[in-house]
Amino acid sequence: MPSFDVVSEVDLHAFTNAVDQASRVIETRFDFKGSDARVELADKTLTIHADDEFKLKQVTDILTAKFAKRGVDTRCLKSADPEKVSGNKVK
Repeated sequence: MPSFDVVSEVDLHAFTNAVDQASRVIETRFDFKGSDARVELADKTLTIHADDEFKLKQVTDILTAKFAKRGVDTRCLKSADPEKVSGNKVK
C-alpha cells in the first residue's frame, strides 16, 4: 500500500515576494498618500502599520490578495488584535 507524507511549509520566497509587492502597491495608492501605512517583515514576523483601523484593514486586504495570487495560504499567519502605538496609529 503506497503512503505519502504531508508537508506543511510556507514558500518563503513567495511569501517575501508577496510582502514586497504589497509594499509597492501601498506606496503608490492615492488613499495612502501622506499616511504611515506600511508592511514590515523581520525574522518571520510580519508587522502592519497604519494610521487607523480602517487603513489597517485595507492594508490587510491588499496583503491577503497578494498572498492568494502567489499561492501562499493565509492560514499560516497568526493575527493579533490591533494595538495603539501613538495617537491614532495602530499596528
